[in-house]
Amino acid sequence: MKQGDIVKGRITNIKPYGAFVKINDEIDGLIHISEVSDGYVRNIEDYLSVGDEVTLEVIKVENKKISLSYKSQNKKRRKKKESTEVTAGFKPFETMLKAWVDKYQKDNK
Repeated sequence: MKQGDIVKGRITNIKPYGAFVKINDEIDGLIHISEVSDGYVRNIEDYLSVGDEVTLEVIKVENKKISLSYKSQNKKRRKKKESTEVTAGFKPFETMLKAWVDKYQKDNK
């Protein structure tokens, strides 16, 4: 196994700093919390659960420690942020408020 390999594994344990993965009977690895998503990850369990079968990329092999990336193989399209511009402000509300109050008072007499 070498850096850049794509592997499949099963999540075996989740800690606040990462998720442990069993790749096969002899090889285990770790997905560090920073390799779960491109965005901020408050809780790994929002993305992964024990028992999940996942596709991962090997990002580092050092001695028998294997670092894995979930985000490189599981990208989700982010919604494009849209900006809205308020041009009318509260004018429509201001002009209609008196009519609404008058109608309410008339209907409840």
